[in-house]
Amino acid sequence: MTRPRGRPGLDWAGLCKLANRLPGVEESTSYGTPALKVAGKLVARLWEDGETLVLKCDPDERDLLIEAAPQTFFLTDHYRGHPWVVRLPKAPPATLERLLGQAWQGVAPKKLRQELSG
Repeated sequence: MTRPRGRPGLDWAGLCKLANRLPGVEESTSYGTPALKVAGKLVARLWEDGETLVLKCDPDERDLLIEAAPQTFFLTDHYRGHPWVVRLPKAPPATLERLLGQAWQGVAPKKLRQELSG
């Protein structure tokens, strides 16, 4: 899958490349679509459209992201009340890298977190 021209975001391969810098990240599937997991726990998954990403996110930060950039970050009714943000491929790579790192921190076992910091 490639990124549409003129968009600053990453495609799935680019996101996987960032994720693979983090210990224990596995490329997997969730609901039949590509996903990233750590120790079997979901960090992110790609929607069927091949462009929209669901990413684990702190709910307070999620609300701030949506307020600051509603053209990039959004939420569906399905994800209300859950710690996920849905984003379009318009998200800047640096923002995705930061959010991916935070999502990883939230699910990675202590041993893997120590490996990253150690």
